[in-house]
Amino acid sequence: MDLAVAAGERVAVVGASGAGKSTLLGVVNGSVPPTAGGVRVHGGDPAALRGRELRRLRARTGTIHQHLELVGPLRVVHNVNAGRLGSWSAARALRSLVQPHGLDDVRSALEQVGLADRMFERTDRLSGGERQRVALARVLVQRPDLVLADEPASALDPALADEAMRLLGELAADRGGALLASLHDPALALRHCDRVVGLAAGRVVLDAPAASLTLPELEAFYGVVR
Repeated sequence: MDLAVAAGERVAVVGASGAGKSTLLGVVNGSVPPTAGGVRVHGGDPAALRGRELRRLRARTGTIHQHLELVGPLRVVHNVNAGRLGSWSAARALRSLVQPHGLDDVRSALEQVGLADRMFERTDRLSGGERQRVALARVLVQRPDLVLADEPASALDPALADEAMRLLGELAADRGGALLASLHDPALALRHCDRVVGLAAGRVVLDAPAASLTLPELEAFYGVVR
């Protein structure tokens, strides 16, 4: 595929399971090395960078993973603070496990996702939807220039899903960056994104402004039959 996402864009990546959405996001954040071709993120190639340069690049890219990548036995505050690891030294990260740093920022992020009262609770005691909101708060604390979100609202009810997408869009806009979100909900894609990119078998088969698409058209792309 050949795909470019510019600063300021909110892009929904849509397609059936197995179309390549998660792989695309992994290639962009450097966790999946491309087998051919090249990738440029913030002007650098994630696959070619090592050490401090790679950490700097990843600090500018916030990812909400499909499987969340939270540490269950840790308290919520520590999982949220993990969003800062790209900009913290190893010593500061270790100290924060004993005495959490930046509590005001963590509390503010958790308030935005409705979990301020769960800050010191073990993460594995939360529901699936609550854990998804912890992953969202982690990105809010990180304040990256590029937000990659892999099914960020899959475990949320409709109202919380809308709020999650609104927060992610605002986060990207505040930093003058971009949002690239894999979504299974066509309505969310049309409400919260400026552009829709459709994948099939790892190829871009749809690339259009969201305003030019209708909900029935996008549902038909997913194979939804009414």
